[in-house]
Amino acid sequence: MRTTDILVIGGGPAGLTAAIYGARAQLKTLVVERLVLGGQLATTELVENYPGFPEPITGPEIIERMEKQARNWGAEIVYDTIASLRSEGDLRYAVGEAETYEAKAIVVATGSTPRKLGIPGENELTARGICYCATCDGPLFRGKTVAVAGGGNTACQEGFYLTRFVQKLYLIHRRDQLRAEKVLQERVLRSPKVEPIWNSVVIRANGRERLQSLTIKNVKTNEESELRLDGLFVFIGTQPNSDFLRGFVELNPQGYVIADADKRTSVEGVFVAGDVADWKYQQAVSAAGDGCMAAMAARRYIEGKFA
Repeated sequence: MRTTDILVIGGGPAGLTAAIYGARAQLKTLVVERLVLGGQLATTELVENYPGFPEPITGPEIIERMEKQARNWGAEIVYDTIASLRSEGDLRYAVGEAETYEAKAIVVATGSTPRKLGIPGENELTARGICYCATCDGPLFRGKTVAVAGGGNTACQEGFYLTRFVQKLYLIHRRDQLRAEKVLQERVLRSPKVEPIWNSVVIRANGRERLQSLTIKNVKTNEESELRLDGLFVFIGTQPNSDFLRGFVELNPQGYVIADADKRTSVEGVFVAGDVADWKYQQAVSAAGDGCMAAMAARRYIEGKFA
């Protein structure tokens, strides 16, 4: 059993900020990350709206700086997958695959993951032409034809990034205009490589060993057509990484953690930060702000409970 004052579950911008604030308050702070530090920011090619960086900066570079800052203050980072949480008296426990962690307070910052289309052929062809990360897989489609499903900020940002590699990019959206910020819309639609397909949804992915085509349906006419291509990138939102919390803290119907203004969950001593609770904004800067508030609230809780 590993013991700590503050246990931070998740190593994205929310979790690392919480670690910085916890360790800087001279509380023993431990971060448990499942895979790699950074969350979705780790796969973001360019960040243009993070305060303090007038020039674009990569997501991994921001995370590298956050990690260094957290470690400099004394936070420890380990890798494990947390399966469940429990309470025993005044202490909170996180049960991982490798070991169990005992803490006076827990900050949950597990983020969210890309949402799938839920169409026939998607699971079978994932990583065989269907992708959810342009930064990770974009270079594999150099000179190829791909499609992006989605119309929000991420779809436009990642679609524009893909234009540096692909020969042709179809932007498939269920409405007749994009939902993204105007500057992002204009940037991607200006590219001569981009062709929007409006009022349409993908209803089937076709192919055996690899993706060969998509079946697309026009939502106004119900007409179906086949679009031959080499790859599909899906950017239709995210879902919170909160399954391990079910039955322990209160979640809303979509699975996001419910918390008050001080980031307190329904369980005393358990706080939350970032996209696992933020269904509306889901920005790196707001996640970092959440991490700050959650850590400060956890510190006050520890000082009051264990003084």
